[in-house]
Amino acid sequence: MDVLLGAFIGALVALSAVAAWRLVARPRGVLSPAAGMRETALHAATATLPHLRRGLDRRSAEKAVEHLRALTAADAVALTDTDSILAAAGVGASHLRPGAPLDALHGGGDDRIHVVDGLVWPDPSCPLQTAVVAPLVVQGERVGSFVTFTATSRRLTPEDTRAAGEAASLVAAQVELAVVASQGERLAEAELRALRAQISPHFIYNALAAVASHIHDAPDEARELLTDFAEFTRYAFRGERPYVTLADELRYVESYLRLEQARFGDRLVVRLVIAPEALQAVVPVLSVQPLVENAVRHGIESRPGTGTVEIRAEDHGADVVVEVRDDGPGMTDVRAGAALAGAGAGGGIGLSNVHRRMQQTFGEGYGLEVRSAAGGGTTIVMTVPKFRAGVRAT
Repeated sequence: MDVLLGAFIGALVALSAVAAWRLVARPRGVLSPAAGMRETALHAATATLPHLRRGLDRRSAEKAVEHLRALTAADAVALTDTDSILAAAGVGASHLRPGAPLDALHGGGDDRIHVVDGLVWPDPSCPLQTAVVAPLVVQGERVGSFVTFTATSRRLTPEDTRAAGEAASLVAAQVELAVVASQGERLAEAELRALRAQISPHFIYNALAAVASHIHDAPDEARELLTDFAEFTRYAFRGERPYVTLADELRYVESYLRLEQARFGDRLVVRLVIAPEALQAVVPVLSVQPLVENAVRHGIESRPGTGTVEIRAEDHGADVVVEVRDDGPGMTDVRAGAALAGAGAGGGIGLSNVHRRMQQTFGEGYGLEVRSAAGGGTTIVMTVPKFRAGVRAT
């Protein structure tokens, strides 16, 4: 992603320089200062960002072409996919109908920028005679073209070709960012589905067993447990909520823990120490609960006697730190590393899954840390930023 952003910024700077030079060099009645030309070029370039970052389709192309025309100072421009025109703007744009085939633009191959002279149109009144066709290459595959057109009254210059190529690089970089973002979202969704599949058989069996054990002796408590079970499963398996506030996540963690306390009785001691300032932090759904389930399973279930699970959330300036602690048998550094990597059997319920989703959402600087020693209990530390653009609770 960093390399792609670097390439995008490089293309933006180069194209802005070319556009500014062309705006100054082209004969005009009045020339603005060079700084004004650069500002105009940068504005046109950045104006395409919110549109093409959604991907390349007819709608995004329609919103971007006017800015691309201003950026390249071409008589007309068009964006195409691999088969037909998506959108066009400028002189003679009425002849470049969306959906029209690209027969008139063939002539130089699809893998390199090329010039097509003597364009032939169904309507002979079309003034567009020359086209510079620059391919849009995303992740090694051509997904379309950016085309600049020159009318009969003006000769094509080397700067026209260069501007078209730089604009195509800018468009391709934005589209590739959209593709990468989409792939990341699909990967995060797949990770969440995998976590749900991992949690469901273990949790559902134990929760229903706990409810069943209270039906005869404590029917009122059994009904309350069924309510907790219904609320938690609705939360855990509802697919349209990728992100929630920490307050929401902890509310359903408490439902989960009430079910577990019904199983273990006095053997399970729960402590919560939550700073109010931390509650509005946004986290991926099912990020804290798997850590708590892991603490119960490995810190309480696997040994006799009483055990404690403690959940802490603290305000650390720009970040919120959540810790889930148990006083169970702990694990070695090797096993802790394997649990985060998803390697080895019995390494933990969902630890690697939560760790990957955290890094996909917030970046490599975030995720989980396992602090443990054999015989000394385990603390899982989750750090999240208080704010991250594009990450909102639903």
